[in-house]
Formats: sequence, structure tokens, C-alpha cells
Amino acid sequence: MLFGKKKFRLAAMIASGVLACSLFTGCGEQAGGGGAAATGEEIVVGSNFELTGNVAQYGSNSAKGFRLAVKEINDAGGIDGKKIKIVEADNKSDAAEAVNSATKLISDDQVVAIIGPAVTANVIAESQVAADNKVAVIAPAATNPDVTVENGVVKPFIFRSCFIDPQQGEVMAEFAAKDLNAKTAVIYVDSSSDYSKSLGKVFKEKFEAAGGQVAMEEAFLAKDQDFKAALTKIQTANADVIFVPGYYEEVGKIVKQARELGITAAMLGADGWDDSKVVDIAGKDALNNTYFCTHYFEGDEDAQAFINAYKNEYKEDPNVFAALGYDSGKMLIDAIQRGGTDSEKIRDNIETIKDLKVGTGVITMDAATHNPIKGIVILENKDGSRSLRAKIAPQG
Repeated sequence: MLFGKKKFRLAAMIASGVLACSLFTGCGEQAGGGGAAATGEEIVVGSNFELTGNVAQYGSNSAKGFRLAVKEINDAGGIDGKKIKIVEADNKSDAAEAVNSATKLISDDQVVAIIGPAVTANVIAESQVAADNKVAVIAPAATNPDVTVENGVVKPFIFRSCFIDPQQGEVMAEFAAKDLNAKTAVIYVDSSSDYSKSLGKVFKEKFEAAGGQVAMEEAFLAKDQDFKAALTKIQTANADVIFVPGYYEEVGKIVKQARELGITAAMLGADGWDDSKVVDIAGKDALNNTYFCTHYFEGDEDAQAFINAYKNEYKEDPNVFAALGYDSGKMLIDAIQRGGTDSEKIRDNIETIKDLKVGTGVITMDAATHNPIKGIVILENKDGSRSLRAKIAPQG
């Protein structure tokens, strides 16, 4: 779902080198409970999320979902009588700081596994520290394929609870061609986001393979406010659909301004659209005839237990980041229940997850890619509400 790795790779490498010695000597302030894992009194797990910084809304919600999953198991008596303790680290929405946080969690707090970070770049930065120390990581919302597989080789200690960008691009291209009978499309991507560019690339390949034609490709930048110049150009293409794989802040403005210009074509997106705030930004009427794919539908019976529990705990509706954080927590709990707290055994048990009920549905882990085999839904926006347009069964 979130951000590419390129601009952070150098910072992550530097941070890894500077911090390598601290894996053995310890560093930073204790987040509480240091050494508890060794005493057997508690099961200590790490939370490495973006609690502050420019993507804090993603990390904070993911962390809340994770906390809920842990609270549920603790309220039920824990695992073999032991309660799970979360040690939280704030990576401040920074890749180098994600390495620092992971190092502290492993060396100082002795966690047996880590949930997070939320965004792709920060997970990739953390990966080497986790691998060097043989500590499993579950990334809730990092959808870039490189998170778990690099140069064709699976990273042994890195997993995710979300589907990947190519799956989303393919699903939306097939939906455009088959369900909407679209013959022509415009692709409008965020050129500052690897997430957006990756989705645009896959959509184009799959849409053209289905017989469609991409009439135009345009780009914007994250945090842009005025999209009307590009939208005026897009309007001349008179395409059947416009694919906008962005995040809800920009998406809401793009949809609103497109409708103000008189563009009535169906507009499509992916899980970056999945936030109720998009309605506030775009307006109810403007969002009519728009569709996006995501991880679950709030009206789905399978999701009700999670949604109700989240509302009871936080007095608010969950968003997709909260749901994926919860899923990651459920995956980790299942792995510990099946094999105890040895870090490498936890890794093995995450890899062999099968038909596990989580907040967004049911997950089986693909051992070859460390991606979950799970369903995907396509939602339609209509008059300010969302309805289920299609539910695609897990593949694999």
C-alpha cells in the first residue's frame, strides 16, 4: 500500500552499519519490560510503527489494530497462562529510525517477533536487522513485492498480512474490462510514489492484455492541491475509465475537481482510497461511479467480529490499516500458540499458517513468497456509502 524503497535505501544502509554494534551492547531508552522475555513471566513482542511523522496516520492505526488483537488473547487468559506484552517503538516515519527501533527492540527489549512498520520503505530498511538476528517480522500494509522477495529469493524472516500491488492492478484492470466493459482508459499516477507507479504499470499491462487501450498516461505529485490542468487534458481522451492509484487525500481532490470539470467517466483505484475521509474531501455526489479494491468490506459477515470489537475498544470505526494491524497480530498469536516463543519456531509457524480466521477474512501463507493467500473485494461508492461490487476468492 505504501511507498517505495528507493529514496530510503542509502539511509537504511548507513543506519544499519552504524547500529550494528549496538545489537550486542544495547542502546536507547527502555520502552518497558526489558528482559521480561527471558524470565518466562511474559511473552514480549515488538511494535515498530510510524507513531509520529508524515505517515503517522498509517502507523498509528496499524498499531491500534495490533493492540486489540493482543488485548483479546490476554483477556482470554493469554497463551499457556502467559500474557503478551507489547513493547512499542516509534520509528517517526523514517527508514533509518525504523532500523534503530528494530535494533533496540531486539537487543534491549529481547522481543521474540516484531509487527510493523506500516510502510514499505521502513519495512525494507528493517529487514536486514531482523534477518541477522533471526527475528520474524510481519508487515501489515507494505504492498510492494520487494518487501518479502528480493531478486527472486524470499526473505526468510519477513512476512506480510496484506496482498501485493500487482494483485490489485490486475484485479482492477480485469474489473474495468469485464465488468464495466471499458475499451479505453486513462492512467493518472502519483509519480512520487512507487506504490502508485507499480499499480499503474500492472493495470496497463493487464488492461491491454484484455483487449483495452490506454489512451493517455498522466502524473501528479503527493500533496498537490490543484489537478485541473492535467484533468482538462485527460478529459480530451474521452476514456471509459480513469485509473487513479493514489491515497485518499489526493484522490478526494482529484475526483472532486474531475467532476467539477464535467468528467463523468468511471474512476477506479486501489486500497489507498480506503478511508472514510475521502467522502469528506470529494463529496458524496462526486464519488458516484467510482470503484476501488481493498482488503475487506465492513458489511461482510466475516468482518463483523473485528469491527464490533474495534468500535467497543476505541469508540470509532476501524480503517483498513487498523484491520491489517489486527490481522498481523492474529497471525503472530497463532504462530506462538502452535509452537511457543522460540524466534525461529515462530518464523516456521508463520510460514505454515493455513486457513486462519483474521479480521479481514481467512489467510493462508504462501511459503514461497511470504505473501498471504487471501480474498480481495471491489467496493462501489454511491451517495456517500460503499457497497460490495465484487468479492474475489483467494488465489493459490
